[in-house]
Amino acid sequence: MPDGAASLTLTLHPRICEIPAAAWDACAGEQNPFVSHAFLSVLEESGSAGARTGWLPQHAVLRDASGRIVGVAPMYAKSHSYGEYVFDHGWAHAFERAGGAYYPKLQVAVPFSPVPGPRLLMRVATSDADAGVGVAAMARALEEACRRLDLSSVHVTFCREAEWSALGRAGWLQRTGMQFHWHNEGYASFEDFLAALSSRKRKTVRRERREAGLGLRLRALRGAEIEPRHWKAFYGFYTATIDRKWGSAYLTPRFFPLLAERLGDKVVLMLAERSGEPVAGALNLMGADTLYGRNWGCRGEWPFLHFELCYYQAIEFAIAHRLKRIEAGAQGQHKIQRGYLPEQTFSAHWIAHPGLRRAVADFLRHERVEIAADMAALREHLPFRADEAGE
Repeated sequence: MPDGAASLTLTLHPRICEIPAAAWDACAGEQNPFVSHAFLSVLEESGSAGARTGWLPQHAVLRDASGRIVGVAPMYAKSHSYGEYVFDHGWAHAFERAGGAYYPKLQVAVPFSPVPGPRLLMRVATSDADAGVGVAAMARALEEACRRLDLSSVHVTFCREAEWSALGRAGWLQRTGMQFHWHNEGYASFEDFLAALSSRKRKTVRRERREAGLGLRLRALRGAEIEPRHWKAFYGFYTATIDRKWGSAYLTPRFFPLLAERLGDKVVLMLAERSGEPVAGALNLMGADTLYGRNWGCRGEWPFLHFELCYYQAIEFAIAHRLKRIEAGAQGQHKIQRGYLPEQTFSAHWIAHPGLRRAVADFLRHERVEIAADMAALREHLPFRADEAGE
């Protein structure tokens, strides 16, 4: 990254297809599929991210003096705070009660995906210092864009800790959250993983797996193995889950098959069938060393099947493919009893109005303390054997 930040220019793009895929992916890297040009383009082409859902693309591109793309960020103009999983409704309501306009705002995020990963995507730096300079330059450019568009704020959600730290040094407000991730400690098999659990937890998992699989065929399908009929059934599972939770079906029927077409074997569908008919499914994406759990749904009542498809099948897959971890999405303290450990997540926020910024900063100071305390308390209830609990 050149030292002269003044030589850098930022442009905003309403469609990711305006940005060459090779240039975008040179910044995004190959670790996390959610920030790839392919995934983000599927969201737009399927009609999932756009005017219908209130996620209007404003993708940021940073160029050097020669016109070369040196940084990008998946960014959206939003008139609401839904589909983000980092909740700022209270900030919006407080600002609006005081006569301010919180919306629209700019959101640097992957729509509908509480998946930690890089957000300010810079071309490979030669050192940590270079990477920090790049993030700081992107941060200043986003602040200026927010001012010129006369918007309230910019939010970078589910970013990496290094980005969070760099944004904090740049004066952004820092927020933490919590998810539950599974770590592969070199297990050779699922039984090897079970051996690390306490006897009581091991028995519980075995019972859940036994009861979940009664009368069902369970399998993991990847890419082209997933047939149109599977996607049709899965979309039904997805909308049924949304209906039960009083949510909105952001993803369209076209999204899922297009995802498999563009991302190939990175798409992993855990499927349960009865007499050849799908009855439940869990969608995952596979990165370089991580399996990311995304959507789940079923038809009918199946005891423990959610745990089986979303957690246990994922663990078996991760072990078989030598993946380092599983990130199973937002919420769910029940995951900890199944070997998924509490992990911090990170977000950073730039707020234009000084009064709102001070109020949010005070709120976040208290919230970070509460999150740290919650994580410490949860770690007292890990399911592993006593001789391994501290590892």
